[in-house]
Amino acid sequence: MKETVIEAAKVLKAGGVILYPTDTIWGIGCDATNAEAVAKVFALKRRDEAKSLVLLAADLDMVARYVRELPQMAIELVEVNDAPMTIIYPDAVGIAPNAVAEDGSVGIRIPLNEDCVDLCRRLGRPVVSTSANISGEPAPKKFADIPDEIKSAVDYIVSPSLEKGSTGKASQIIKVAVDGQVQIIRA
Repeated sequence: MKETVIEAAKVLKAGGVILYPTDTIWGIGCDATNAEAVAKVFALKRRDEAKSLVLLAADLDMVARYVRELPQMAIELVEVNDAPMTIIYPDAVGIAPNAVAEDGSVGIRIPLNEDCVDLCRRLGRPVVSTSANISGEPAPKKFADIPDEIKSAVDYIVSPSLEKGSTGKASQIIKVAVDGQVQIIRA
């Protein structure tokens, strides 16, 4: 199954958009540093570009390269985490401007799925991970739930056989400030 991850990384490096199973639900992904690819994702989802996107990163070292300052509280949360958790970090750097929230923050999850971690490592940068649906529609839990419109519009579909590690539920979202303040956005 590594072949499908290797191919997906090649598509991302070329500026393409992929459809892939994450540790939570099926996602639409692209290189989070490529503004043109991010724009394709917004167009495909018919999503307002004022809304930010969740990204996946291989590990805390990768996260640290894309935020100005890594809050100690975020490090501690990641170290004890045993469920899918997206952390909103202040002051994103090096991420496509259209993938960052209006306040400059960025939501990043270190996936609990080796295929997603491998994908991020092979790309060498964070991967966009937004639900594989048209904005406002239900998020797909399984490959069969993804609209044909989405399937036909992406450049590559990762093998559905890799969805076995998905929970079928969106991650919790926690916002962490540099001073350590924590706000739960979605439990």
